[in-house]
Amino acid sequence: MQTAAALTMVRDDAFFLKAWLHHYGGLFGRENCYVVNHGRGEEVARLAEGCNVIGIPGDHHKNFDMKRWRMLNNFVMGLRCYYTHVVVGDVDELVVLDPEAGTDLKTWLEGQPNDRVLTPLGLEVIHRIDIEPEPVAERVLGPRMHVRHAPHYSKPCVVSAGTKIARGGHFTQYDKLHTPEHLYLLHLKYCDFTAYAEAMNRRNAVTEAIGGTIKETAIGRHWFAEARGEDRAVFEGFARLAMQEGFAMGPLRKRMHRTWKARGTTGYWAFERPETDTQYRLPERFSGLV
Repeated sequence: MQTAAALTMVRDDAFFLKAWLHHYGGLFGRENCYVVNHGRGEEVARLAEGCNVIGIPGDHHKNFDMKRWRMLNNFVMGLRCYYTHVVVGDVDELVVLDPEAGTDLKTWLEGQPNDRVLTPLGLEVIHRIDIEPEPVAERVLGPRMHVRHAPHYSKPCVVSAGTKIARGGHFTQYDKLHTPEHLYLLHLKYCDFTAYAEAMNRRNAVTEAIGGTIKETAIGRHWFAEARGEDRAVFEGFARLAMQEGFAMGPLRKRMHRTWKARGTTGYWAFERPETDTQYRLPERFSGLV
């Protein structure tokens, strides 16, 4: 059995795909990276050369997210026949290991038990446009060193057990919660003002082409123009998040465990995900990690 594979689905998001490929391709090897190329985009295929690129039709249709996660679920369970761990998520989500652990993610995973689902603590990388003028180039962390706690992105995304993953990747039917101390999921949606605006333009165009309401399309509300708001105001608002001293994440993980319970009668399990208004500056050891 190989140690780990990474799986994502992407359409046109070259900015985030480059970061995803650099991260997982460097850690696991491109031969262990699986990219579902929605729409068979030429740029995606070119950037992901050396990976396992799976082209699928790009027709706009309703129930997009339900179909997407049904497919990803099946891919994950198939890949588990050949890999101990499968890391699955959106192209703007990267699972990282705190350098304080003293090793890299692949080596760390080699020492983890199988038959588990690991839930990294979710941190959203934010572009503080008031104090971070440098553009993102080959590395995100360095030019960007501020994060906000994002419970919505504490996703059960490192899978080595047979389970079902819910739409969006937010829940599984695995009934235990494993939140390793040094494991994080970095959500990059807000890591760069320009990249954000370009990505939102593309997503708004998709939902406009599909037509229908948010409920009818089964696509996240954040893809719709009416839920977008004014881009600059969104980023200026990051400066108003309460800055926290240090980088003590233990209490956030303990809160996840305190509220862990079955999600009604759905078969899924979850913890409470309250909105937060805090931010942290990453320790310098994270600079250059992604």
